[in-house]
Amino acid sequence: MRFGISHCNVGEFAEPDRAHDLARLAEQAGFESLWTVEHVVIPQVYEPRYPETPDGRFWFPHDLPLADPLIWMAFVAAATTRLRLGTGIMIVPQRNPLITAKEIATLDRLSGGRIEIGVGAGWLREEFEALGVSFDRRGSAMDEAIAVMRELWRPGPRTYRGKVFSFDPVHSEPSPHRASVPIHIGGASTVAARRAGRTGDGFFPGGYDREAVASLVACARKEFEASGRVGRLEITARWTKDPSQLGDHEILRFMQDLGVDRVVLPAQTIAENGLERTIAELGSNVLPTFASPSPQERKA
Repeated sequence: MRFGISHCNVGEFAEPDRAHDLARLAEQAGFESLWTVEHVVIPQVYEPRYPETPDGRFWFPHDLPLADPLIWMAFVAAATTRLRLGTGIMIVPQRNPLITAKEIATLDRLSGGRIEIGVGAGWLREEFEALGVSFDRRGSAMDEAIAVMRELWRPGPRTYRGKVFSFDPVHSEPSPHRASVPIHIGGASTVAARRAGRTGDGFFPGGYDREAVASLVACARKEFEASGRVGRLEITARWTKDPSQLGDHEILRFMQDLGVDRVVLPAQTIAENGLERTIAELGSNVLPTFASPSPQERKA
């Protein structure tokens, strides 16, 4: 497995010095990647349907700093040389895919091909309404947005005809560093798992419950095979958000047996135990035991 850190653009790490501290320490310790999250706005009042807490509400305050994921990634890319940088996840239906494709391709080109994009349909209706974007059409908008971005990352003039997005031949340069940018489908539902199996380069199941994650991964892999796709679906899963469980490696062995490719740990969990000390301990005691090379390292 490879190891990453998630929620890197949240709270104290939305500040420049702390963002650089986190990235520098993670790169030195041997972490493979840093992952960001996205909410443009968080409504003061919303229907409690957050999928990862029992009461359906965010686990953090409404006014917690949450930096724009792509800008944060660009800032950190300029200060690092090896770390891969990803969104886990970006709420694609809220975005214009032509602009987003340009931003991602530019960032991937400038970072030397170090970008991973996790995308999700979103769950917060009130946020969609504040942005003037249809919540009910978010699934179809997301499917088309993925297709549009991949189309624009191909060379030459590109055309797209869909129910949500359409355009005549256009050019969008620069192109990504490699042929494209990996797109991971994120979510804690079977709908997300099936979408990942059909269209994703990877799957990023939400939540920390082992049985739920195993079920979602099995669903995604089944859909991948049923769709007749070749190769394999990369799996990124979460480790724990409880600092007291950092010494419990049973869940890592479970993830390893499940065939998970990458495990991520929230930055806030690391920080609660002392950022520098905890990252160093993980780099010395955990990563060497469970880590495996990335696809880029294997190709090299």
